[in-house]
Amino acid sequence: MISYDALIKKEKSVAVVGLGYVGLPLAIELAKHFDVIGFDIKEKRVAELRAGHDNTNEVSDQELGATKALLTSDPEALAKAGVLIVAVPTPIDSHRNPDLRPVFGASKTVGAHMQKGSVVCYESTVYPGVTEDECVPILEAHSHLTFGQDFTVGYSPERINPGDTVHRLATIRKIVAGSDKETADLLAKVYGRVVTAGIHRASSIKVAEAAKVIENTQRDINIALMNELALIFNRMGIDTLEVLEAAGSKWNFLPFRPGLVGGHCIGVDPYYLTFKAEEIGCHPEVILAGRKINDNMGKYIAEVCVKRLINAGTAIKGARVGILGFTFKENVPDIRNTRVIDIVRELAEFGVQAFVHDPCADTAETEKEYGIRLLPISELRDLDALIIAVGHKDFTKLTAEDCKKLLARPNAPVLDIKGILDKKSALDQGLALWRL
Repeated sequence: MISYDALIKKEKSVAVVGLGYVGLPLAIELAKHFDVIGFDIKEKRVAELRAGHDNTNEVSDQELGATKALLTSDPEALAKAGVLIVAVPTPIDSHRNPDLRPVFGASKTVGAHMQKGSVVCYESTVYPGVTEDECVPILEAHSHLTFGQDFTVGYSPERINPGDTVHRLATIRKIVAGSDKETADLLAKVYGRVVTAGIHRASSIKVAEAAKVIENTQRDINIALMNELALIFNRMGIDTLEVLEAAGSKWNFLPFRPGLVGGHCIGVDPYYLTFKAEEIGCHPEVILAGRKINDNMGKYIAEVCVKRLINAGTAIKGARVGILGFTFKENVPDIRNTRVIDIVRELAEFGVQAFVHDPCADTAETEKEYGIRLLPISELRDLDALIIAVGHKDFTKLTAEDCKKLLARPNAPVLDIKGILDKKSALDQGLALWRL
């Protein structure tokens, strides 16, 4: 097996396969200590990074310009690596089953170019067993090497939180596991060079895989509870956020809030666990119930909007509704699995026109992926309703007066999904405010 000394002396490289939200920050940090190869199959992505800009905004132009990492789309470069870290996406398909094609494809590429003595470590979110039971055979088949004899594997789940400027790679404790003790020791040293928060050694790769997949499952279920409470309290005429503020005065009340649950983590990872659970004969009722609630929130918000339009005396067919925010979360450009699209599509079912503004999302990408043309906020005028869907920092500055300028009439409903507006000020200004 490759030695740590060979890495630290830069006799062998560390490769990071996949240069997205997870892989790029990792490659940049590792390159401060090791010879690093950053590989991505997308030539356009690599060209952009080489030009000095990361459109995910996880790495600054200054950091990118200063890095010594070799950024490439040439898989032949991987032959120099002694440790190869796979950090590719693991989405779900249209049937909400795990789509492991990216991680299997990366395994084929790594296998075809890895050398004897290599360590392959996976960071992608998977269900327990994928690394050893499904990826190892692919590595063996494409490398013609023998697992345990010619190469070993590890798992160290990513914990990147897109858009978070506080919880970064270095400040989040890292889980590490290996197929044997020596591999775990090596990975602990490699990651320990860049993670100041410390290393947690899991007893096995399957334990590490399971730990990752339940982190976001736990969050998903807690948010689902808040969403279900919001459905109940809204029907009772009680402000949910006021209830949560009051309950939050108790020291051990968990500060979750209702909202749309999208993205490539919380809205996806639970399906990896439920897929495996059902495969072994267990039906995960609580997890799937939480997913059902969260997946239906966009539809619910659209229905609330339509009802409030009716109460305001607005004709539904052809009504103009402005939506602020389209990305899956605040202050990131990522539109993958955004649930704002559910609001847009449900409104369209009623014949309502949606006009979307998002200062963070890429206009061309949004139109390509969803057929949504993002508009400048200056074009959001004479609206019959306004929905604040994402809590971008630009929107947190909005006042009730700002909202009124966008509306066609004083009683036009304003749906504040993220609880951004000051409630008292909004009501004092006469806004027809509704909060999730």
